Amino acid sequence: MYSENVTVGNIFDKYANPIAEVVSKACSHEADVYASLDNKRVNLKSIMGIMAFQWDEGLVVKVEGTGEDAEEAVKEICSYLSCQ
Repeated sequence: MYSENVTVGNIFDKYANPIAEVVSKACSHEADVYASLDNKRVNLKSIMGIMAFQWDEGLVVKVEGTGEDAEEAVKEICSYLSCQ
């Protein structure tokens, strides 16, 4: 398992469809990828799960992955969410 904390950037102003893009990035990897905050944990390969999560700018979430390419998946998603 690999995990990183990320501060969410202004994804809704920077990207046209950030929720769908997060799902696409997560699905492009073999690893299972999740985001968690407090007691909420969502599967980043599930658009319904992501839509239920509050993606406010400045929010610090934990992104974690398990599987073959978990580190690569987590780093790519964290970079995207932080708007880097």
